[in-house]
Amino acid sequence: MPDTQPLLLLTRPRAASERFVQELAEEGISGFTPVISPLIEVEPTGPLPQMEGITGLIFTSANGVRAYAELGGAPLPLCYAVGEATARAARDLGMVPRVAGGDAESLLAAILADAPGGQLLHLRGTHARGDLAARLGAAGQPCLEAVIYDQPTRPLTAEAIAALQGRLPVVVPLFSPRTARIFVEAVAAVSATAPLFAAYMSAEVAGACSGHYVLDSDIVSRPEGQLMRKSVGKLLECARPLVERAGSVESYQRDAGSGRDPRATD
Repeated sequence: MPDTQPLLLLTRPRAASERFVQELAEEGISGFTPVISPLIEVEPTGPLPQMEGITGLIFTSANGVRAYAELGGAPLPLCYAVGEATARAARDLGMVPRVAGGDAESLLAAILADAPGGQLLHLRGTHARGDLAARLGAAGQPCLEAVIYDQPTRPLTAEAIAALQGRLPVVVPLFSPRTARIFVEAVAAVSATAPLFAAYMSAEVAGACSGHYVLDSDIVSRPEGQLMRKSVGKLLECARPLVERAGSVESYQRDAGSGRDPRATD
């Protein structure tokens, strides 16, 4: 791999990782070498539940939308999506989703504010947080849930291990607490030596990495893909002096700690 630019380690499923790289390019963020090593894959499990009487669908990830499509699910007029990435997947399937603010709490609030009535169905993966269907039901909105895909873990690829054991700085965006925990365990298992920079989707994701050393990090203000890409761009800029000036970790820490911009050139 080239030794003139930082590495960007992407741990989401391959399709999502490749899409993230493409979106970075579209936003003019470049100067990195992508290393794709999914720590979680998505496997539709099916079958779909009985759909008779279901008046609306709820999706809390684009993976749920794609699994629903693979299992033969048809669009419904009423559809809720947790955020914009999930909404795009729903639109690709021919639905017109109502889009929440990117997390379970904003989605819950949006549905309750709409008060759609009828019988909603939350289509989710094996690992989910928020207990959305039960909370909607307790608030008076009927909602069922169905697990339609699994999220098994995967080991780091040989390329990812080489990157983590190398000398080039590695920037890693982490989108969920579960992925963050898997990543921390994987990094410890390979005795990583590379300078690490981490972009966190939320404070909860950052908390899942608590106790694991990173040279620099950033927590986005809202769980949005665009903000994560901006965060990654900022961390890539911070990481470049370690490549361009062959700077040591110690010099980076000294510059950052003194208030001097570590991105500055002499």
